[in-house]
Amino acid sequence: MKSPISTDHEGLIDKVLTKEERDKLTPEDVVAELKAGNGRFVAGDVTIRNHKAQIRKAAAGQSPKAIILSCVDSRVPVEDVFDRGIGDLFVARVAGNFINVDMLGSMEFACHVAGAKLILVLGHEHCGAIKSAVDRVELGNITGMLSSLLPAVDEVANEGFEGEHTSANEDFVHAVCERNVRLNIARVRAESPLLGEMEREGKLAIRGGLYDLDTGKVTFLE
Repeated sequence: MKSPISTDHEGLIDKVLTKEERDKLTPEDVVAELKAGNGRFVAGDVTIRNHKAQIRKAAAGQSPKAIILSCVDSRVPVEDVFDRGIGDLFVARVAGNFINVDMLGSMEFACHVAGAKLILVLGHEHCGAIKSAVDRVELGNITGMLSSLLPAVDEVANEGFEGEHTSANEDFVHAVCERNVRLNIARVRAESPLLGEMEREGKLAIRGGLYDLDTGKVTFLE
């Protein structure tokens, strides 16, 4: 019996970004493409892709246009959020989307070696790691991990933020989430001379964004 589901892939996107195509893009072109892709995601008008074909075409090499540092949160599907396919993005994940030497090394590979044009530090609303840092949770290796998020908590608290400085205060959590993104952007520039130089030369953009779990929209922090 013939399946009622069509297996005809005609019309689906099956191409993979080439090095030549990627190299023609400016960092601001890449930012604009991610903004447009997120707009499609929010509208529910995402691109239909033939992943089977893309996997085969990407096997021989890759030329992603950006590296995105995201939280591990399962509700933030990075490629989907920006309507990107196989071979389009490098994605690095750690709870609380913070920088360490491994992340910096990965970013240097992605940009200085492989040619990506954008670093995006992507935080998100209602972040469990941020909430845990706000509440000073201590548990196994989580304690050490959360220490990387405490500078953002302390900065916001010390600026006289009104209201409870606890995870129950969503406004405080939001402020810490945004500050954490901004602090880690600054860390990329300060702790990686390679990436800082690329940005100064116009070869790379380093940006931040916040993902809204309720709407799917990414707000870029200009």
